[in-house]
Amino acid sequence: MNQIWLGVAAALALPLGLLLIRERRADGRPAGPPPDRPERGPERRRTAGRPEVSDPAEVAYWNPLQLIGSPSREVGEGRWEDRSRLNVPGPFYGGATDSGGHGPACAPRHVLFGDRGTEFVYRQAAGPDELADLQEAFGEELFRGYAGDGDEHWTPDAVREWWAGRAGVRRWIEEDLAGRGGGDNERKSLLAFAAHLDDGLEDYLRGYLFWLAEGREPKAGEPLPSL
Repeated sequence: MNQIWLGVAAALALPLGLLLIRERRADGRPAGPPPDRPERGPERRRTAGRPEVSDPAEVAYWNPLQLIGSPSREVGEGRWEDRSRLNVPGPFYGGATDSGGHGPACAPRHVLFGDRGTEFVYRQAAGPDELADLQEAFGEELFRGYAGDGDEHWTPDAVREWWAGRAGVRRWIEEDLAGRGGGDNERKSLLAFAAHLDDGLEDYLRGYLFWLAEGREPKAGEPLPSL
């Protein structure tokens, strides 16, 4: 007899448990998190298995690789020796990419055609939104010719050498604007590259020098190396 009553009680408890599980708030969200798992607000910008993403407004150099799990898988397998001389220093660069124009179309504020008909990064990602634009360009590249291992190759001396030779980069921009650069670029993007050389790139590269030397993001206002 006791076994019968236990079976009846279990049968009644199951619907009641389901009813409690399905109870929801007026806004459609679950009634509440378990006591041992507090809710996290939307300001907690975390991804599975990764530390909290830094705020670009709080650092003088923002490391985009904190949102990249595997550069070879998520960016590409481009070779350092194939990169364009025009590619600005930073973690991302274009190697032997295709010439279909997907990169400049997907990320016109970051990607251009170079003097060899392949794509290069003229503006590195300085925040999650800019990284998303570049990731779209990476994903559309047929030959997987981009790479995200620039930090392993750039040295402070190499960054300074690139900056010292920026007059040659500006000359290429002027030639491409005049139709002699060998590329097929939008005028707006070429002008954006020229403007970046004049205002913004120097500060970025100084922050990048700090990153290469110290292995951490410099805080906003922290002294930075000179170029």
